[in-house]
Amino acid sequence: MRDHPRDARSPHPDVWTGRATNRVQWLLALLGAACLALGIELAVDSPWTNGIAPLVMAVVGCIAAGLLVLFGTLAFVHVALRVDQECLEIRCGHIGVPRRRIPLSQVIGADFAPHVTPRHWGGWGYRWRPEKGTAVVVRRGEGVILRLWDGHTFTVTVDDAESAVRVIRDRLRPRTPGAAH
Repeated sequence: MRDHPRDARSPHPDVWTGRATNRVQWLLALLGAACLALGIELAVDSPWTNGIAPLVMAVVGCIAAGLLVLFGTLAFVHVALRVDQECLEIRCGHIGVPRRRIPLSQVIGADFAPHVTPRHWGGWGYRWRPEKGTAVVVRRGEGVILRLWDGHTFTVTVDDAESAVRVIRDRLRPRTPGAAH
């Protein structure tokens, strides 16, 4: 796969696709589901004797926390990167949200990052740090750093990031200033 400019799963030869997965997120999703189940259990079969207000607060708190953890973690179980002739598209989770589309016309360069870690970005997920830029980090490991025309960077963790960088650089060559069209 490293010798080819596209992922073998891509149906079109001009499209490169890759992804990264974090199985630890499934454990956090289970924790969210358990909290949600606890809230439902409290609402349905509670022997609560201290009044209705504490019961409602406990039920709402468990359900809200469970939903936030469950959907917050499932959104970042994996990230998919798609590079075609015009743009890069980053999609997170099973429904592809959040999503970011970056036209290649806004990219001035791409670099391979062998050691992207959630710790350097403040955790998993869609991150922004003024001194580092924006990132989608779903696991520790290799990633792609895009340098954008506006001076910002965008980092995404993806398997076979070296291949992605090669494809992006190849697609940027004709777009560099002074190049023949």
